[in-house]
Amino acid sequence: MNYNIAVINGDGIGAEITPQAIKVLEVIGEKFNHSFKFNHVLMGGCAIDETGIPLPRETIDTCLNSDSVLLGAVGGPKWDNVPGHMRPEAGLLNLRAAMKLYANLRPARLFGALKNACPLRTDIAEKGIDMVFVRELTGGIYFGERGRRNTQSGVEAFDTECYSELEIERIARVAFEIATVRNKKVTSIDKANVLESSRLWREVVHKTAESFPEIEVGDMLVDNAAMQLVKNPSQFDVVLASNMFGDILSDESAMITGSIGMLASASLGDTKRNSSESKGHPLIVGLYEPIHGSAPDIAGMDKANPISAILSAAMMLKYSFGLNNESAAIETAVDKVLQNGVRTLDIKDGGTSNTVGTKQMGELICDAI
Repeated sequence: MNYNIAVINGDGIGAEITPQAIKVLEVIGEKFNHSFKFNHVLMGGCAIDETGIPLPRETIDTCLNSDSVLLGAVGGPKWDNVPGHMRPEAGLLNLRAAMKLYANLRPARLFGALKNACPLRTDIAEKGIDMVFVRELTGGIYFGERGRRNTQSGVEAFDTECYSELEIERIARVAFEIATVRNKKVTSIDKANVLESSRLWREVVHKTAESFPEIEVGDMLVDNAAMQLVKNPSQFDVVLASNMFGDILSDESAMITGSIGMLASASLGDTKRNSSESKGHPLIVGLYEPIHGSAPDIAGMDKANPISAILSAAMMLKYSFGLNNESAAIETAVDKVLQNGVRTLDIKDGGTSNTVGTKQMGELICDAI
């Protein structure tokens, strides 16, 4: 089968980790007889430097005409003082909107080999950590009305949290559908004791749950959720959250699974593309990226962990292309390399592991495949 993938290296370590994911996909292509065509485009700070804007029209068009998008990372202190709508992160928000990607999936799994890298007590880590965050991606406070105004107390800045019934219902449905093929449990995160948007969130989630009677549904206030993630993470299966709450909590889950450099993500919408080669599986166009940032402090040093980018490629194979065996082959290879004691510098497990750089980790995973 032939697949067209738009590639955005982005800024910082994005230019180092994304090529490792591409190498892994090429090995998968050779092993399973697929062809991947990679179309490189600009977004983020590098796009600002070259074109003056964070998201060129050419990039949007290429992404919309591709089967899916592989992204590294965007941002960095170099662009911290530009206007908000011109920051590298604005390019990412606008691309998600252009591609109509409203569902962000962030799996958080503690690989067995990394139990000693988990900062939690051993008895907690040994219970296992395996959850997936379903984060609403195109609504909420990140997309609400914002600005600054003059008041008697000086300049006042404001950002507005807004959610509609449609936005909540469609992301809740994604969470319930994922739960049906996992452990049939959804924990919905809100702040319904304070926020009106959270009260509507809770109402719509429970109304949507009526269509999924086999799913156990529970509500949890966001501050309690932050505590429960470090107290008893094994209680979670599918975690449903708004844009901001999901952003923060999924980063917390990244650290309890050993390193933020281990976690991948998928951003999906309703856009599908039929392919004569896909054996009845419509191509679900998505954007796949690590959840970490551009880490400019280690950029260009061959120190970054490419596993999050590689696992993002595995998610692409699974969710966009329906290639479950190929996706599993990547996950198995990552597990094998970790079991062999290979680590990148970000993974602190207190052992005598063999520490390697970005490129060598990618090569070892390719060899394991």
